[in-house]
Amino acid sequence: MTSRHAAVQRPRAARHSRRVRTHGVVRGIALGVVAVVVFGASGVAAVAAKLNGNMEKVDVSALVNPMPSATTEPDPDDPNAGQAVNILILGSDQRDGVNAEIGGEAAGMRSDTTMVLHISADRSRVELVSIPRDSLVDIPSCTMTNGKTTRATHGMFNSAFATGWDNGGDMTSAAACTINTVQLNTGLTIDHFVVVDFAGFQQMVTSIGGVPMCIPTKMESQLAGLSLQPGFQTLDGPTALAYARARKGPGVGDGSDTNRIGNQQKLIAAMVREVLSRDVLTNPQKLISFLSAATGSLTTDNGMSIGNMTGLAYNLRNISSGNITFMTIPFAPAKSDPNRVEWTSAADAVWANMANDVPALGEAPTAPATTAPPAAPDATAAPEVPATPVQPTPVETKKAGHEAFSVDDTTDVC
Repeated sequence: MTSRHAAVQRPRAARHSRRVRTHGVVRGIALGVVAVVVFGASGVAAVAAKLNGNMEKVDVSALVNPMPSATTEPDPDDPNAGQAVNILILGSDQRDGVNAEIGGEAAGMRSDTTMVLHISADRSRVELVSIPRDSLVDIPSCTMTNGKTTRATHGMFNSAFATGWDNGGDMTSAAACTINTVQLNTGLTIDHFVVVDFAGFQQMVTSIGGVPMCIPTKMESQLAGLSLQPGFQTLDGPTALAYARARKGPGVGDGSDTNRIGNQQKLIAAMVREVLSRDVLTNPQKLISFLSAATGSLTTDNGMSIGNMTGLAYNLRNISSGNITFMTIPFAPAKSDPNRVEWTSAADAVWANMANDVPALGEAPTAPATTAPPAAPDATAAPEVPATPVQPTPVETKKAGHEAFSVDDTTDVC
């Protein structure tokens, strides 16, 4: 990691079940609000200490390729001020303890979901780019905490995490090998990482009272334990997790990971909308509950302290929801294996734009909407003739997982 990351404590084995999934933006916005609503109160020290203590920290600095050092004195309120920030968000498919009760027991540790979260230096844009786990990429030689070194290879993206876990036996090795793989294939500097597991994700959804979503068609997945009828509804923690995990079944998909990515993006966008809603933002206790659930399920680097996260998030407080973008890195079926995917040339432009801190798709950021004042009535105008009824304009929708969309866009119509 960069010099912004100091050495941190080793993970405690008894708490390996606390990880992170895909909700960096949601946590960030909530932390920014709580900095104003709660941290200004007399209990600030106690609250901050509790939330910091919730998070598991691992030190990957010795295993990750050296990164450029910061050239300016960091802002104590936001050590990343004036710099773009890239956070690697991983959802772990761990199947022990509480997670075994949720997803079924299985040995080892796998990376189930991966997103790169890019926050622009001016804090006007947030982009979340999903990486299909079946992407064929170059995986570099990785060194583990026990001294073992693996050989460089070409294979599925999510095998980088498994390689680190299987050979190093800990989250530190798994995260470091994944970070090195992302940096090698994208050219990005990964500043931080977070990991979440099944149980942690459920807790976050439960803490905000569920996630309101439009379910356009009946969805059934026996393997994921999902059964949803069409219509607007609020998904509770277990149902939201089943929705995020489901890959195959009526109304769900063909079993591919790339199809599931779209549902995951829609779910996170709905969570962002809920956290930004008036009900959440005006309820300090609900915010604290969400923060406790979020930080209680994190494994992260030392740079992701509550203080640093709060400063970063507070500077995102005025971001337009239209500038929070979700997309999947452009891909096509792999020439060597139709059951795998490879990134297209368009992916190079996306990664290059993010590395240069310009909009990933090259588009201009969304400006806040303005409404022109109504025109004064014309006294000389002829009386209006009742207009012929017109058919309502179809709602423009974006296909999540295949098209980029913002929090303001419609992805499903009920």
